Amino acid sequence: MGIPQPVISFSFEDYLAWESEQPEKHEFVRGEIFAMAGARRAHVTVSLNLASAFKTHLRGTPCRAYMADMKLRVEAADTGFYPDVLVSCDARDHAADVYLSHAVLVVEVLSDSTAAFDRGDKFADYRKLPSLQEYVIVDIDSRRVECFRRNAENHWVLYDYAGDGECEFASIGLTMLISEVFEDVA
Repeated sequence: MGIPQPVISFSFEDYLAWESEQPEKHEFVRGEIFAMAGARRAHVTVSLNLASAFKTHLRGTPCRAYMADMKLRVEAADTGFYPDVLVSCDARDHAADVYLSHAVLVVEVLSDSTAAFDRGDKFADYRKLPSLQEYVIVDIDSRRVECFRRNAENHWVLYDYAGDGECEFASIGLTMLISEVFEDVA
């Protein structure tokens, strides 16, 4: 029988210092650190399709699209995540070096190992970001884009897009064909 090991708890600042010396990425959840696995080609392709469309659409505005390697800090939840794609329109984020804190739009492309967390606890943590207006989950297997939008009453409403139509990213005023989201994905 093994001897139980104590759980080491990190502060967010300790995590940042530790991760800067690691060869791979890790997410931070309330003092614990979790290694991130590599993504499938389809996952990366969909993320790039969205980030590219967002960047082109946002050109000349105060908003910027970021992807994959940019951390998003949710201080109220004591977390630090690597969203697949995110958009911030906040000058404080544009001046930030290591992580952002004021996203208006976050996209997570589902993978088998993270789907339950992305739909559950991670979404609950993201909802604690006062700036967040839209949380998007992309399900490659079902060719579905689920946009959760914060309404005037601070409730989250699901807009579910599938099939051959369009999907709307209302927080940045962009409508895309669903086929463009999944372009180059077999």
